[in-house]
Amino acid sequence: MRFGSISYLNLLPFQLFLKRHLKHSSAKMGFRYKRAVPSKINALLKRKEVDAGFISSIASQKFKCTQLGIIACKKVYSVLVLPEPPAKDPASATSNALARLLHIKGRVIIGDAALKRYFEEDTAVDLAEAWYQKTGLPFVFGRLCYNQHGKAIKKLAKRFARTKIKIPQYILKQEAKKRGITPAQLLWYLEHIYYKMEEKENRSLKLFLKQSKKIK
Repeated sequence: MRFGSISYLNLLPFQLFLKRHLKHSSAKMGFRYKRAVPSKINALLKRKEVDAGFISSIASQKFKCTQLGIIACKKVYSVLVLPEPPAKDPASATSNALARLLHIKGRVIIGDAALKRYFEEDTAVDLAEAWYQKTGLPFVFGRLCYNQHGKAIKKLAKRFARTKIKIPQYILKQEAKKRGITPAQLLWYLEHIYYKMEEKENRSLKLFLKQSKKIK
C-alpha cells in the first residue's frame, strides 16, 4: 500500500500510530510512505501514485474518504493570515479558499512555519477561529481519502480514532527541535488538534464546500 501524509506536525500522532500498527515485517515491506505538503499529496492521489492519504478538504470531494480528518475547534494556531501584502500559500488550497470565503486579506501561511510564527508574534488572524466566529463550528482542514484498499483504510481510520497516542520523550524533543519550538509548545499545540469526524465536523465540511463553490 502506498500512503501519502501531510508532512506537518499536526499528523505526528498518526505517523506514530502507523509505525506501531505495522508491527510485522511483511506489512512493512509492502507499505510505502510519502510525506509532502497538502497540495502535493492531492496531486499524488489524483494521479494514483499513492493509494490513500490526508489531503486538503477542498480537494477531498473528488475522492472516497474516511471519517478521519485534521480538525480544530475555535483556534488551530497553524493556519494564519499575516498582516502583510496578500499572498496565497501554495501548499494548501483549502486555507487559501477559507481566507477568501471569510474576506480576510493578507498573506496565508500554514503548517509548522505558521505555528512558529504564532509563538514568536501573535498578530495574525487564525482562520479556524474566524470560521468558528462565523459558524459556531469546528473546521476540517484535511481528510483521509483513498482510491484503493478502501476496506483496509477505513479499518485503519477507525482504529486510530479509538487510540490514544503517547509521544515518547526522545521523539518529542527531536520533533520540537526540528521545528524550532519547545517540547511543551509542541504538546500544547497538539491538544488543539483532533481527528474524528462526527455530526458537527461533517456539517461544517459540507457548509465550507458548498460556500467555497461560490468564490470567484
